[in-house]
Amino acid sequence: MADNVTSLFRTGAHSPSMAALARESGEAGPVDFCIPCNPYFPSPRMMDELTNRLRDIITYYPSSADTITAELCNLLQLPPQCVAMGNGSTELITWIDHLLVRESLAIPVPTFGRWTDQPLETGKRVDMFPLQESNGFALDPAQYIQFIRSRGTRAAVICNPNNPDGGFLPKQTILAFCDALADLDLIVIDESFLEFADAENEPSIVEEAVMRPNVIVLRSLGKNFGLHGVRFGYMVANPGLAGRIRSMLPKWNLNAFAETVVFMLKDYGAEYMESLHMVRRDRLDMARQLSTLPGLTVYPSQGNFLFVRLPVGAEGTVVRDRLLTEHRILVRECGNKIGSSSRFLRLVVRPQTDVRRLVSGMESVLYGTRRGAAVPELSTGTSYSSGTAAVDRLVSSTSGQGYPGIAAAANGMAQQPQPLTAAANGMVGQPQPLTAAANGMNGMMGQPQQFTAAANGMAGQPQQFAAAANGIPGQPQPLTAAQTRGTTGMPGGLTAVSAQGQPQGFPQPQPQAMPQPVPQPVPQQATGWPNTPPNGAGWLAAAVDRVG
Repeated sequence: MADNVTSLFRTGAHSPSMAALARESGEAGPVDFCIPCNPYFPSPRMMDELTNRLRDIITYYPSSADTITAELCNLLQLPPQCVAMGNGSTELITWIDHLLVRESLAIPVPTFGRWTDQPLETGKRVDMFPLQESNGFALDPAQYIQFIRSRGTRAAVICNPNNPDGGFLPKQTILAFCDALADLDLIVIDESFLEFADAENEPSIVEEAVMRPNVIVLRSLGKNFGLHGVRFGYMVANPGLAGRIRSMLPKWNLNAFAETVVFMLKDYGAEYMESLHMVRRDRLDMARQLSTLPGLTVYPSQGNFLFVRLPVGAEGTVVRDRLLTEHRILVRECGNKIGSSSRFLRLVVRPQTDVRRLVSGMESVLYGTRRGAAVPELSTGTSYSSGTAAVDRLVSSTSGQGYPGIAAAANGMAQQPQPLTAAANGMVGQPQPLTAAANGMNGMMGQPQQFTAAANGMAGQPQQFAAAANGIPGQPQPLTAAQTRGTTGMPGGLTAVSAQGQPQGFPQPQPQAMPQPVPQPVPQQATGWPNTPPNGAGWLAAAVDRVG
């Protein structure tokens, strides 16, 4: 039976459904640290109401998608002509690819698999920008823009926060990115997990997106509301872009559960906001508890999940399978994600009782009796050889050219001195991963370590794009479609496309040091549900009139 259950993980790029696991095991589902749901919503009161209405929900047709979308827009104070609702965000990604991605799309990896798989399935070129393990998987927007320019990519995506690592960029950095690439066919900012972020009070660019000709913001509802099975999400863009997507969607692409939930939400705003507050609180506590495990690295996250690197010698598939079969705990092993390897797990934030069970199970699997432990012996060294580490080393050893000399020869710049980049000068304050080894800093367990401007002798230096536009040492090269998930090689093939239109003065990401677990104020939106809008007027009415 155990072999049947674990075999489900070897049949595709995504984890098996909870229903498939239950069928195969013949038992109730495990404690779920895999599927990124909100564990505190719907509230018991809302769930009771859904249960009482179940017969009608499954018996009758839902209203049209336009009716359900109009209610959501009324709730969120969004202009209906700027919104399209889908049967999950994946339906919207599918139509975005079919209608708006012409030939190529750039995406940082690792990330949500549909952003790489969907364009590949329709024959597009996917330019994969590898996030560096050595930099904590933080996205450097200046280098990403240079990468897009060098590849000649026509569409670009940023997931904010990113899945699986939880990396976050501030609102002004995202807007500067959009401004710098205003000439592209399309920019998508996937905010599917943004409701769980607390780094800024209002981090979304929804308001700004409707004013731009080429920007789409994608939002999830199932993740926020703990209702993945309902399958609903929405996108916001200017009326032209939103209308093109909406015109292709089936009239009844949203089911009766989605309709019922959308029309119930106005009565459960306070409970929803409290659920987000509890997830943010639990994220801090969970990161602190996991960071006590020897050799385990925990990366800072603004999502409702944590990205962790296993100790040297631990194999993620073995850890996953043993946690499931021996401890009834389900985790997401990330070896089948492009840009990741089996050294990494994504762990969804759950209540403290569940986290204690997870930590206990991981202690048993990783360090139990030496004969049965996943880690052969504890190591205090820093050497490791995960797939992404191999990529990092190749990028470093070839000055970012992949196979030596290819890009330099193409650009005739092999002997030219290279300037320092914004990444070298300006990424001070980048959060570093948490580890159990606190380097002798008792009382600071779980605190992210940071580079400071003083330590680098660069205090007060303005950061600009000019360096990023001129061939950067350590510049990541694209991962190609031919590279399989979890492999270690870095292909060459950088095209000699000149960097054009590089913006100056790109804002640097702000420090994201892991705060202490004290009660945090709940960020409030300026208007729209779950807050009460002022005067009941749509916050974008005038703007949409100007856009047309």
